[in-house]
Amino acid sequence: MATTSQTQELTIDQARIKKAIISGVPLTITTYTLPHEIELYIEQVLEAFLKELGQQHLKDYLAYCIRELAVNAKKANTKRVYFMERGLDITIPQEYKEGITSFKEDTFNNIGHYLQLQKEKGLYIKILFQVKGHTIILEVRNNVVITKTELIRIHDKLARSRQYHTLEEALTQVLDDSEGAGLGLVILILMLKKIGLDEDCFDIIPGETETIARISIPMDKTRVENLSILSKAIVDQITALPQFPENIVAIQKLINDPRSEMADIARHISMDPAMTADLLKVVNSAQFMLSKKVDSISEAVKLVGIRGIKNLLYSYGTQKILGEDTSDKKALWEHSYKTAYYAYNLAKNFRKDKNLLDDVYVGGILHDMGKIIFSTVHPDLLQKIRSFFAEKGIPAATFEDLAAGMNHAEIGAMIAEKWNFPDNLITAIRLHHEPNQAPPEFKDLVETVYLANMLCEYENGNITFDQLEKSVLTSFGIGNEKQIELLLQRFSESFKRETQNH
Repeated sequence: MATTSQTQELTIDQARIKKAIISGVPLTITTYTLPHEIELYIEQVLEAFLKELGQQHLKDYLAYCIRELAVNAKKANTKRVYFMERGLDITIPQEYKEGITSFKEDTFNNIGHYLQLQKEKGLYIKILFQVKGHTIILEVRNNVVITKTELIRIHDKLARSRQYHTLEEALTQVLDDSEGAGLGLVILILMLKKIGLDEDCFDIIPGETETIARISIPMDKTRVENLSILSKAIVDQITALPQFPENIVAIQKLINDPRSEMADIARHISMDPAMTADLLKVVNSAQFMLSKKVDSISEAVKLVGIRGIKNLLYSYGTQKILGEDTSDKKALWEHSYKTAYYAYNLAKNFRKDKNLLDDVYVGGILHDMGKIIFSTVHPDLLQKIRSFFAEKGIPAATFEDLAAGMNHAEIGAMIAEKWNFPDNLITAIRLHHEPNQAPPEFKDLVETVYLANMLCEYENGNITFDQLEKSVLTSFGIGNEKQIELLLQRFSESFKRETQNH
């Protein structure tokens, strides 16, 4: 969201915060020296983030926790440059002991010098805000590896914090202790206790290149239940959404019948001129890279294969039912086509699995079904649902969350279940914002649809490289932003050529 390597105007982008929450992508603020104006900015972003989630009451407690962790991260970075300058190895106990005795006094008297050194070495403090499923994740990361000694000291302070029940009790005992420095973490745990969390919600995670301090806050159960009830009501109430058209169901039956021949399937498709045209359009697109144009439907069926035809029917049928009659829907379908195209190209370049090519393409087309369905709902029905939830005392904000797209993945998956879609497509729709939740058998599919969707968001300037899920990038062998930009350049130019030809 922001990198503060130089002084700049810091403004809160509410629309971006809302979009990050809906998409489940992290908001990040990176700083090298943590000046006072950045501390204030972090607090403002936290407030806007919590407000969007209806959790404003947590702001003061969590602001303290983030401030404490950020200051600790800055101190850890300062310690690294101080030890480097003195030629001491922080990982050797004897040298650690030698350096730490004068660390406080030396750095306090010359803090500007050490902060400048941190900046030159690229030692950052990164604050991260994210919603994962029904949990709020707050993290403070710094790119130095925590030593065993430091980790033991932290765990010792956390263990001691369990014995205190009030702030007064902690202050009395900790301040008498020669190690008064542990007070900040003790207060942090007490703050979490005040909002009903235990110390298990806080963790220090030593990574290979970073140290991560993480607070996980389960969202208000009432709100989560309300969203689920609302989503189910939307799906149940949309009686206007029928099962698939009969001709599509008939072809699906033919495909599933082992005695069927390609010629029978081709004959059935050719009875529907619109479907025939769509199938030929797909087969002649850049996706199949054929040397000549295909005009015959039976040749097309042979080229696309049973799995390809089956997938085409899901996307074709969904579009037939949901339509493209409003500008909102048109924009959503356009985004879906681009996602499908990017997903197909990611699978082709990185995954080398023919079946996956067909699956990711249709997964891309259908990933935002939930948003399209919500925009399909008749205004009278929306009013009826709104009134029903007002009677139940469910806040209007929860309804607005749904309208904005929160839970759209769940709504899409529920409709896909209603239409008897296969498990792989239902999973791709449900988890396209949560790739780490995917079961092993659908991991490649979900990760590919997730990354394709995120590439579209990155291309539109809606997210930054920092907001991409690192584990997914790693599985595609992507390690830096330059690779993403080169990939996008290729995909984007190819997509433009593709759409101009049709």
